[in-house]
Amino acid sequence: MDFPPGASEPRLGPSLDGALLTDLYELTMLQAYHASAMNEVAAFEFFARELPSHRNFLLAAGLSQVVEYLTRLHFSPQDLAWLESTGRFRPRFLDSLADLRFTGDVDAMPEGTVFFGNEPLLRVVAPMREAQFVESRVMNLLHFQSVVASKAARCVLAAHAKPLIDFGLRRAHGAEAGLLSARASYIAGFAGTATALAGAVFAIPVFGTMAHSFVQAHEDEVAAFAQFARAQPENTALLIDTYDTESAAHKVVRLAEQLRAESIRISAVRIDSGDLSEHARKVRRILDSGGQPDITILASGNLDEYRVAEMLANQAPIDAFGVGTRMNVAADAPFLDCAYKLVEYAGRGRRKRSEGKATWPGRKQVYRRFDARGRMAEDVVSLEGDPQEGAALLATVIRAGHVCAPQPTLAAIRAHARAQLAALPEALRALGPAPPYPVAIAPALRALAREVDLATALASENSSALDGVGKPAA
Repeated sequence: MDFPPGASEPRLGPSLDGALLTDLYELTMLQAYHASAMNEVAAFEFFARELPSHRNFLLAAGLSQVVEYLTRLHFSPQDLAWLESTGRFRPRFLDSLADLRFTGDVDAMPEGTVFFGNEPLLRVVAPMREAQFVESRVMNLLHFQSVVASKAARCVLAAHAKPLIDFGLRRAHGAEAGLLSARASYIAGFAGTATALAGAVFAIPVFGTMAHSFVQAHEDEVAAFAQFARAQPENTALLIDTYDTESAAHKVVRLAEQLRAESIRISAVRIDSGDLSEHARKVRRILDSGGQPDITILASGNLDEYRVAEMLANQAPIDAFGVGTRMNVAADAPFLDCAYKLVEYAGRGRRKRSEGKATWPGRKQVYRRFDARGRMAEDVVSLEGDPQEGAALLATVIRAGHVCAPQPTLAAIRAHARAQLAALPEALRALGPAPPYPVAIAPALRALAREVDLATALASENSSALDGVGKPAA
């Protein structure tokens, strides 16, 4: 992008949660609603139409950020000045935005909840201008973290309780993505992250070893190991594959004996390249035969749930895994076919009937049934006022613009996710395709859809009987 002579490239402000982080059409629609004085109560729901082919379930994440966004929503004077400068918006409409705040209601599945296709993850009920305007950012926050948490949960299931560490910041798609993927993976069950800011912001445990450059900068590999150990005596994890992995493992054994006199213990070695399983076997033998059975082995390098499962199936003696790029970008399923759709306006159910994208009308609730062993057996989607057997999944989060209760801690969200994953049927816990989990549509919801379709058809017939200026056609 070119800038005028003497001008510098515009810099991002300190926050991405300003009102202008949205799609332009949210604002153009709001101006049209404003001109027509259409601001009755609307209900919108966010859901995934179907699961990606590589997913047997999805894991909800991102609600805390949505709550923060909604409760802070406002247009700053700078926002309004920029909108005015575009020449797209009328003065009276811009004046109306000055007092825009979120005054509505939010019901949602708690973070860490397992969900499936056609199940509303979140519902917003508010005056139309509020409920419509927040669409883009709400989708952005829920979609990304749920995509990452779902991938991370598969890694956790594949690891069979062995610790996983998020290594993905450097290849994440931007700063916010790196930070929020650390959060989402921790919800799913990762032990921690290498992203320092995630530790500061979310109190997620942080982990770090060293880079190959640290070893390369030294004339001698042992000198590099020794210097690092003395600089990090309480957390000494050494990267041993810069040159020759097995040779470095022998050096670690000798150094461990020397450092013992200084009360420094080498806690782990990391392998980041080559045949990780085979290297781990050789390194384990070297460490054990050298009297260092307590030094653990951490493996990293383009890992995902498939490679973790493969290495453990081959009985590789790996104690923990650093999982980065493929998890942080959910490489095999990087997006959901999700939507935030109008389901009610002015007290009447609304639905979309586009080919392949039809929606169910009305404010809905999801009920989950369990079998005798406490495993998930079936979900039922029905209208909010049509209770079904099972546990209701959507809970009240915001009423009249105010948060109803303190948001759960990340530890509580993580515990909820752990319980949800434990309740998955065995087939859904597998990495391969499984028979679809049953999600039933209740009769009351089907009846409302028929009612809405009939009303739409009648309105269309009445409209076609009029010409373009509202007079009976000749």
